[in-house]
Amino acid sequence: MREGYEGTGPGAITPDGCAVELYARVPVGDEPDIIAAAVPAGAHILELGSGAGRVTHALLERGFTVTAVDESADMLDRVRGARTICGPIETLDLGETFDVVMLASFLVHAGDEEVRRGLLRTCARHVAEGGCVLIQREGPDYHTNVPRERADPSGYTVRITSIEPAGEGVHSVHVEYVFPDAVWTQTFLSRPLTKDQFESALAEAGLRVDRYLTPDGTWVRAVPVG
Repeated sequence: MREGYEGTGPGAITPDGCAVELYARVPVGDEPDIIAAAVPAGAHILELGSGAGRVTHALLERGFTVTAVDESADMLDRVRGARTICGPIETLDLGETFDVVMLASFLVHAGDEEVRRGLLRTCARHVAEGGCVLIQREGPDYHTNVPRERADPSGYTVRITSIEPAGEGVHSVHVEYVFPDAVWTQTFLSRPLTKDQFESALAEAGLRVDRYLTPDGTWVRAVPVG
């Protein structure tokens, strides 16, 4: 388990506190549509933090080629149709480049700044010339509109029950995913980033914003500097 992270629920728990069995039930949202509108058809995507393939499988259905990376072998066991690589994202070096590198699930908000730097360096290291990096950011009210909950049409409810200071600009976030027959709870560390802080972090890794893909600024298309 990563320091500052906890998880409870049935079956295997990942190093960042995800209950694999319940995570795999969470349906895909509008991510594939956002991604498909921002990259060339048929692109080869390096998906960093693929989990159980929630977005992976939707991208494969749209004709993309996907290399899925996750630090949890239990998650990757559920991925079908994609090349899978198990290991920490922040130290990944495959010695190859991709049309698109994707860092979703708010991973850019890692509580540990060195981990965040490693994540963005991995993105920059693996994007091909003329390619792009797609990053998902937290929304502007993520850390202030608490507690809150959302009932998903598929039949589960997600609740962010608390967000508490954990030192040096980092927050400890506690989330509950309530299914009819089981509950998954997760505690993780998140570092809020203003737009300027986010863009500075990109610049440090040799990346720059090409454009914000959604009105709320949560999805970003970045490209290498120069």
